Amino acid sequence: MRDEREIGGAWRRHQRHQRREPPADLATWADHLWSATWDYASPYAQKIAPSAVVHLTARDGAPPEWHGPTTRHVVRELTGRGGVVGIALRPGLARDLVGRPVSTLADTAVAADGPAGMHDLDALAAWLRARVPVAPSPDALVAAEAVELARDDPNLRRVEDLAARCGRHPRRLQRLFAEHVGVGPKAVLRWYRLGEVTRRMASGRPIAWAALAHDLGYADQAHLVRDVTALLGESPTAYAARYPRAEIL
Repeated sequence: MRDEREIGGAWRRHQRHQRREPPADLATWADHLWSATWDYASPYAQKIAPSAVVHLTARDGAPPEWHGPTTRHVVRELTGRGGVVGIALRPGLARDLVGRPVSTLADTAVAADGPAGMHDLDALAAWLRARVPVAPSPDALVAAEAVELARDDPNLRRVEDLAARCGRHPRRLQRLFAEHVGVGPKAVLRWYRLGEVTRRMASGRPIAWAALAHDLGYADQAHLVRDVTALLGESPTAYAARYPRAEIL
């Protein structure tokens, strides 16, 4: 039986989320800062969709961690009262901060070698500020620009097309993504393309799935539904039930 707290945005009665722009001196590196608190009398399974974003987080004041990009959806158990603060890095720039290929962080978390006790975003931002390089490396900037192209141009559907826009051979682009993004360009293109599915669900209007599959470059509706299900761990309609009709994330 499905947890009733998953339906129609009921989870919002137990969670509070905040998001804010990064301070000017971190804007090169960070996409946004965020925080979440929760209060659950019994454990709740929080589903998180795959993402190419690396996060610096501190949960309940514990020492900070680097959370790498995810190649599949993950479920985190929330219980009792708790909170986490985080900084979402711009995809492509994490390599210069973590000091290792970002592919080694995929689907995992590692200690960030920081102190405990950072309960608020200002403290976490101050810790990161003291460690950022003067400027991103040239390859990091190329990787970040490639991810932004994949995000912003819905007509980019193949790795070869993205590589051509970046002036790189597809294999060189794949190596660049492994080093600086942590997942391959094919996965990134697929995730951003499927983002259109959730945007259309957010409109609150019925979706013509066959037409949408064609718009996104799929052979047919079945292939689109299969990819969405693989991405979210449940069918599009089941995922949509988690949110108020016009507020699908």
